[in-house]
Amino acid sequence: MKKLLLTGFVPFLDFPVNPTEEIVKKLDGETINGYQIISKVLPVDFQQSEKEIIHHYEEIQPDAVVSLGLAAGRQHITPERIAINCKDGAPDNNGVICEDEPISNDGPAGFFSTLPIRAMVNSLKEHGYPAKISNTAGTYLCNNVMYAVLQKIEKERTPIPAGFIHIPASHELAIQLKNSASWSQRDLTEAIRICLTTL
Repeated sequence: MKKLLLTGFVPFLDFPVNPTEEIVKKLDGETINGYQIISKVLPVDFQQSEKEIIHHYEEIQPDAVVSLGLAAGRQHITPERIAINCKDGAPDNNGVICEDEPISNDGPAGFFSTLPIRAMVNSLKEHGYPAKISNTAGTYLCNNVMYAVLQKIEKERTPIPAGFIHIPASHELAIQLKNSASWSQRDLTEAIRICLTTL
């Protein structure tokens, strides 16, 4: 059976819960469209998150990689089109701040997702879920792991579907935030399940 590496993140910054963590734990071990889901939760750490996802990739040798991240404030499920070669933004969970730093000193400016992002968006809409393609994964840890995985795949293997999907806040998280759009955790999980069926 084909294997799919699915990753999420632990809570970070002012977000005491991270709905991606619950999604990946919920889907771990499921079989979706011929893929066995193998889930991992990553730290929000500029030093470790990239190393950990590459370690998981090398250990599992997956046939597809989908990483999830929280984009509190967004109203849609947003598959990302591109990752850029830049670390920047807020402190990570260890207080490390990166400013205008390259992810890879010898890497290109960016890598495009190899996920069927248009098919994902169309399928989500057909099932009644708001979705659109995002043209920026930011410069924080989400962008970092997306770039690292796509670079690793390009260097070492035949291309496989790989990329990143941002999700809105869950209701549980939105209760603790001000003026934030939110989805039920159940709908967030089902939306990602729908995305995975397009592979």
